[in-house]
Amino acid sequence: MMMLCTKMMSKIMASLPSENIVNGNIKKVVKVTPPGPRKKLQLAVIEPGLGSGVSSPDYILDNYLKTLTQRVKYHLGFPENICYDHHVALAPLLQFHLNNCGDPFTENPVDFHSKDFEVAVLDWFAKLWEIEKDEYWGYVTHGGTEGNLHGIWIGRELLPNGILYVSKDSHYSVFKAARLYRIDLEMINTSTHGEMDYSDLRAKLLHNKDKPAIININIGTTFKGAVDDIDVILQILEDCGYSHDKFYIHCDAALNGLIVPFIKNVISFKKPIGSVTISGHKFLGCPIPCGVQITRKSHIAYLSRNVEYIASMDATISGSRNGLTPILLWYSLSSKGQIGIQKDVKRCLNNARYLKDRLQQANISVMLNELSTIVVLERPHDHEFTRHWQLSCVRHIAHVIVMPSITRETLDDFFIDLVQKRKMWYQDGSVKPPCVADDIGAQNCSCAFHNGQYIVL
Repeated sequence: MMMLCTKMMSKIMASLPSENIVNGNIKKVVKVTPPGPRKKLQLAVIEPGLGSGVSSPDYILDNYLKTLTQRVKYHLGFPENICYDHHVALAPLLQFHLNNCGDPFTENPVDFHSKDFEVAVLDWFAKLWEIEKDEYWGYVTHGGTEGNLHGIWIGRELLPNGILYVSKDSHYSVFKAARLYRIDLEMINTSTHGEMDYSDLRAKLLHNKDKPAIININIGTTFKGAVDDIDVILQILEDCGYSHDKFYIHCDAALNGLIVPFIKNVISFKKPIGSVTISGHKFLGCPIPCGVQITRKSHIAYLSRNVEYIASMDATISGSRNGLTPILLWYSLSSKGQIGIQKDVKRCLNNARYLKDRLQQANISVMLNELSTIVVLERPHDHEFTRHWQLSCVRHIAHVIVMPSITRETLDDFFIDLVQKRKMWYQDGSVKPPCVADDIGAQNCSCAFHNGQYIVL
């Protein structure tokens, strides 16, 4: 089956000169002029019949599609797998309004829904995360933020006077949840790798031991891909005197929830965790933002309310929910299967290590966490470069997120471009590569101070 990303890539690459790379060395570098970043469109809604030529809707959409197609290759800094072919088989569904309003496990009074597909997707993730069918509840969300809001909402309802413990590397939606629900929050320090500082967690749990704990655990932090150790945290809770009815654990596994189960058995409801959420449009891939939230059925009684108007119980946040996304997820899972996803995981991990090794050999500051496909590197000096490759940057670092849709050829092109640009930025010595010791550790920093030398490639 021909994948959409393959079609796009071949179309793009046919027009670009290739680089010859032998055993990790650049044999020949050919300067190319890639398409520039997408410019903001100056649009207005045009009344039917008034638009013509370059202002017609068809012309505008055609050019917009061409621009997106040209820019596919350069989407390195954001966690979206754009390798899918949903449009081939599922486009006819756009003629129907599908609304999965309310609880996915209750009958819908109308025909235009996809709750049966939704439950099939939920069953698949429940099995992956080791919880029995009659013990879990969940739904397909609009994305990871909604999953985090829902998981922390459960924790707040179960433990109304609980304190939310959040590492400083957590996704911003977790802090948003604390503000929305007016929960007391304790910020936990992290290591330079992004993992929770367990001694700081222990100290703050002991300080607040008269109140229950709601803990957000990261299964892959947003920027560095660090995985908090569930077993260590559970042991700390036990050591600090927190019984199971005095804590609630939510796992934010937005990106890594489909990676770590195929490497190491990190996520399991056999442990006393309360909920897990992932983003469906990230590693799996989906053209519409979506996610999956799984929790224990016993918790839902605290949230669920009967809504006579929709003839359903409802414990979701959004009420009306997109009926297309469960079908898109079901189609992806059915097309790939666990074997296909496992192959994607292996390839992405290998490609991430490949990029990290190339950067390291070129004396460029870089870090890659275990169980992660996020390659963290020194922040490029030029904003235009980061904009061109669509990198995400924080302080002195940037990252490349190696997704199934990113080829090794693309990583080579990025590496070559970075090496060439660094030579321009730093050749006269007036500007030097940033020190990233505070961001990713001195052992991963190649600045003049920590490396003991300054090399221009």
